[in-house]
Parts: sequence; structure tokens; C-alpha cells
Amino acid sequence: MAQNMRHLIFNNLDCDIHYWYREGTEDKWILFFHGAGVDHEMFQAQFEVVDHTYNIIAWDARGHGMSKLKQGKSFDFKEMIKDCLRLYELYNIKKAALIGQSLGGNLAQEIAYYYPELVDKAVLIDCTKNTGQLTFVEKCSLKSARFLFNCYPWKSLIKQSANASSNNDSVRKYIQDCFSRLDKNTFVNIMMESAGNCLHEDNTYRFKQPVLLLCGSNDRLGNIRKVARPWAKSDPNVTLYIIQNASHNSNQDQPTVVNELIVNFLRSKINSN
Repeated sequence: MAQNMRHLIFNNLDCDIHYWYREGTEDKWILFFHGAGVDHEMFQAQFEVVDHTYNIIAWDARGHGMSKLKQGKSFDFKEMIKDCLRLYELYNIKKAALIGQSLGGNLAQEIAYYYPELVDKAVLIDCTKNTGQLTFVEKCSLKSARFLFNCYPWKSLIKQSANASSNNDSVRKYIQDCFSRLDKNTFVNIMMESAGNCLHEDNTYRFKQPVLLLCGSNDRLGNIRKVARPWAKSDPNVTLYIIQNASHNSNQDQPTVVNELIVNFLRSKINSN
């Protein structure tokens, strides 16, 4: 449980969204969006270093953690966007810094793409480029992913997925524990939504805000590591750092390094490398 943060709930689109709020001393906001299948606690190390001038909100996204979907309802990426906009309304947030990992990074990109006026800056951790162009092989892999997921025994699927996400045994256990609290159908739906419904090719798009892009040197999931350098090279607003000795959950594998980068970025003291 996030320390020094209030546990609150709001309802949107027939789902009770659980979130954790820490009040700041100024009208400055940071929204944390966690990765697919896990929960807000993946950012524990990051909460601790954000200065208290910021208001912090971190949720369990719909279908994740304590934010359970009603029986028979499937996870929908686009509904998660609407949940985010509802948070903006509830707290009358004019602009926020968005910090998202994996699926959360895809969500942050969508908010920045469709509602740029709401985003001050963004930290994208181990996520693919929503507006990038997939190769023929990558498109075929996406189409076959659901079949492959369904072929795996459930326990093997979550164990292998956790092992592929981190270099750290304690982080792997956290991920596996989160996955195991989902049923297989929900898990597969989340993975398929995160792999497909956030992707829309737009070669002309460039961020209107400063973006810190972080990628684990050992991230083996999808095309994330492959697209990171070309992405940063093509967009002057994107600054890339490769996090050494880190996998897909680089903020958990190497929290000290990631925290320093985030803090400096929030203070606008980060330089391209």
C-alpha cells in the first residue's frame, strides 16, 4: 500500500476505480499509470522522491488490482482514457505531468496525442511507440498473440511473463503475484488491448511537450527496445536514456537511476545524451 497517500474511489463507466492521492502544496500534478497486469505499487520507489509541491495520483487501472471489472465485462483501453479524463474533471486539473510504464506509457501517449493541452510533460517507461509503423512480421505476431496466449497453461504463462519483465527476483515475484490475482481471460484481454488498440500509425506526429523516454537495456518485450533510439532521434522533444542492467520494468529493476532521471526531468535540468 502506498504510504502517506489516501486511498479513494471514483466510479466511471460501471467500474469502481481505486486510486491513491497525496496532496501537494502547489497546483502541480503528477499522474502515475502502471503497466499491464500489475498495480499502482510498481511506483513505490518513485512516490518517495517526488517533492511535496506536487499533488500525486496513482490508480489501479480498470481491470487491475482493486479496480475489478464487473462480471462479463472486458477490459477496454479506450475506457481507460475516459477514466483518466474523469480524474482531470474531479480535481479540476488543468495540466499534469504523466508518468507511465508499458501500458501506462501507451495511455500517457494517447492523452498527449488527443489532449495535448492537458499534458505538461511525460515520462514514458518501457513502452512502444503508439504512432509507430509496425513491420509485416510484427503485425503477424500481434494477430497470432491471442492464440499463443490461450495455448499456454495459466501458471506457466504468468511465470514466463513475469520472468521476461524483470531481472530482479523480488520484482518478478511482485509481478507474478499481481498476474495471479487476475483470471486468464482478463489477463489475455488486457495484453491484447495493450498490444493493439493503442496503436495508430502517424509518421508526422511529434510531441508538443518534453518527453523523457526510458528503456531497459534488457527489455525483450515486443519492439520496445528496437524503436527507442529511432523514436528519440526523430522527435526533438524526446530524450532517451537506456537503463543499464534493467529489463521491462526498469523503474523497479533500477529505481535509483530512474528516480534521479525523473527528478531532474521534473526540474527541467535534463540534457540529451
